[in-house]
Amino acid sequence: MPKGSLNVSLKGADDIFSTEESRQEQQREQVQQIPIGELFPFKNHPFKVLDDESMQRTVESVEQYGVLSPLIARPRPEGGYEIISGHRRQHAAQLAGLDTLPVIVRQMDDDAAVLLMVDSNLQRENILPSERAFAYKMKLEAIERTVGRPKNVGQVVPDYFGKRSTEIVAEGTGESYKQVQRFIRLTNLIPELLDMVDEKKIAFNPAVELSYLDESQQRDFLEAMQDTQNAPSLSQAQRLKKLAQEGHFSYDVAFAVMGEEKKDELDKVVIKNDTLRKYFPRSYTPKQMEDTIIKLLDQWQRKQQRQNER
Repeated sequence: MPKGSLNVSLKGADDIFSTEESRQEQQREQVQQIPIGELFPFKNHPFKVLDDESMQRTVESVEQYGVLSPLIARPRPEGGYEIISGHRRQHAAQLAGLDTLPVIVRQMDDDAAVLLMVDSNLQRENILPSERAFAYKMKLEAIERTVGRPKNVGQVVPDYFGKRSTEIVAEGTGESYKQVQRFIRLTNLIPELLDMVDEKKIAFNPAVELSYLDESQQRDFLEAMQDTQNAPSLSQAQRLKKLAQEGHFSYDVAFAVMGEEKKDELDKVVIKNDTLRKYFPRSYTPKQMEDTIIKLLDQWQRKQQRQNER
C-alpha cells in the first residue's frame, strides 16, 4: 500500500512538471522555417534595401553560414507574412538562393508593428536622412494613435502619458525632440530635393527651411538651383522661406538669391541653363555641355597663345 502510494505520488509530480514545462514551451516564441516566397515587405517600409557593398557582404555571409538571426514577421489577413524586422536579411537570402528563412511569427496590431519595425531598423549604423525622416514620422503617428488606449492594445509604456509625442520618438535615438521634429519636416520635401539631401548635395539645415515651401515653390527653387549650379546655404534657405511666407516667392526671386556671390565663390561664373541650351542639341546632358565648353575654351586659349607669339 505505501509502495502504491509512492508510485501515485511520483507520477503526479511528473505530470505536474511536464504540464508546467509544456506551458512554458507554449509561451516561448518559436522559430519557424518559412518559405521565402511567403514573406512580404512591411507596408510603406521607410528603409531602403540597396544592392551595395554592405549587401554583398551580407549575401556572402548568408551563403557561408545561413541566416543566423531570425526575422520577425506577423501573419497577413490575405495570407503569408509581413516582415517587421529583417528586410535586408530576406533580400540577401533571395540573392543567395535560399528557399526558407528562420522567422519568429508574432500577432501584432498595426501600431505595435510600426513601433517595433522602426526601433529595430534605427539600430543600423548608416541611415539616410530620408529613411530617418519617414521612420520618425511613422513612429510619431503610431504613438499618437496608441497613447490613451487600454494597456492591452499595444506595446505602450506607462510613462508615455504626460509626454509630448516627439519626446517619446526621440527616446533611445540620441536625438532631441526638436531634432526629431526637424527630421520629420524633411518628409514635406519633393522627392528630387529629398534625394539631394541623401546625396549630400543639400545640407540638412537648409533642407529643413526649404521644407516650408509648397510643392510649386520647391520646384521653382529646384530649377533655380540647377540653373545657378549652387547649393543653398542656411541663410539663403531661411530668406527663401521668409519670402515665401510673405508671398514674394517666384523662380526669378529664387534665381536671384541662389545666384548671389558667396565669400568662397567670388570668382565663380554662373550661366543660366536656358542660355546654354540654345547652343546645344536637346539630347546633350549637362556633363556633355560642360565637356564641349571646356574643349572650345582650350581651343580658344591655344589660338590666343599663337596670336601673342607672332
